[in-house]
Parts: sequence; C-alpha cells; structure tokens
Amino acid sequence: MTELHAVLLDVDGTLIDSNDAHARAWAEVLEEFGHEAGFEEARPLIGMGGDKVLPALTGLAEESPEGQRILARRGEIFRERHLRELRPCPGARALVERMRAAGLELVVATSASQEDLQPLLEQAGVADLIEQTTNADDAEDSKPDPDIVAAVLRCTGRAAEHVLMLGDTPYDVEAAHRAGVGVVAVRCGGWGDADLEGAMAVYDDPAAILARWEESPFGRRTARR
Repeated sequence: MTELHAVLLDVDGTLIDSNDAHARAWAEVLEEFGHEAGFEEARPLIGMGGDKVLPALTGLAEESPEGQRILARRGEIFRERHLRELRPCPGARALVERMRAAGLELVVATSASQEDLQPLLEQAGVADLIEQTTNADDAEDSKPDPDIVAAVLRCTGRAAEHVLMLGDTPYDVEAAHRAGVGVVAVRCGGWGDADLEGAMAVYDDPAAILARWEESPFGRRTARR
C-alpha cells in the first residue's frame, strides 16, 4: 500500500446531516418559481452541484436568466430556513481531529457553493480544523465529473495514489474514481451500500470509522507514522 498523505473531505451528508435540507430547499424554490418537481425528485440528486440539479429538475440551463434566479434563491432559502437547524454527523469533529493527528493534509472537496461552504463547516464544528477548501466555484463541472477532485490534486500537489476521499454519495465515488483517487464512503448521507458500490470501504458514519481507525483504509495507510 502506498502511504497516505492527504484526505479529500466531502461536507454535505458526510460531516453534516444536510442532504434532506438541501432537497427541501430545492422543493421550496421550485414551488416559488412554478415548477412541479419536489422533494422526492430532488433528494436523489443531492451530492451533485446546482449545475447538474437545476437542469435535471427544470430543464433550464445554469446560465439562463431564470436558472440564475432559481440558483440564487435556492441558496437564500437554504441559508435562511435550514442551515441553523443542521447537526454534525456522528463523530465528524473527532474523526477530523484524528486525521490531523495522523499528519494528514485535509482538503474539502465539495459541490457546495463558496457562500454555503463556510457556514456548513462552522455548523459541522470543523471549520477551525480545515485549512484548504475547494468548492463548486473552483470547477467547471460538479460531481460526478472529476473536476473538483482534480482541482484538489492540483492545489495540494499530491499524486492521486497518495490521496483518499471521504464521501457519502455515488457522485463522490464516481468523481473520485474518474480522478484516480480511492474513496471511503459513509451511509449517514442516506445512500445504501449498493449505491456506494466502488468504495473501498463503507461505514455508518464518521464515528464508525474512528472506532475502527486502525483497520480502516486511513489507519492502515498511516500506520508507519
């Protein structure tokens, strides 16, 4: 096994229990704008960026005037109505602390917007532990395209074989694989093992990884430190 140097951290559904809230924000904004799609249609798409979710739910392009208004309003609804009610996924801060103690470089790799990201990290209780972030603004295409993962590799200068990603959706798994990065998945974002096929290991939540740290892909590849 190659030594692990860095971990790419997804946020929504991985470090903070926010996927349902994102789906509700989509349902609410689409109702405001007179579109029929609601929570049930939005929920399976959470984990992709707005550039993917918007056309899937409305047929509108991200660059269209109405698309831009919907995306801006969705962000407002999420921050105003839902963000303050969110809670960290079990063990999120403790796992990030353990990764730091192992000497791993930690970089957020998320499809969230820059405007959403910092409040999400603060609400997850990990903002002070993570120095580098990439978000939807750093990539031309969001997950499952590999742009965000590739942006992290460029940012850190790390080779893909020395990096793992922690995520919670099939879009994380696909994006990581397409960038040549291994991925560990958690179920706390609402996806099952069949959806997360391709992950090298799947755990209930960050606390479950921490409880089995030494045998996890993270622990096994930092054991020499």
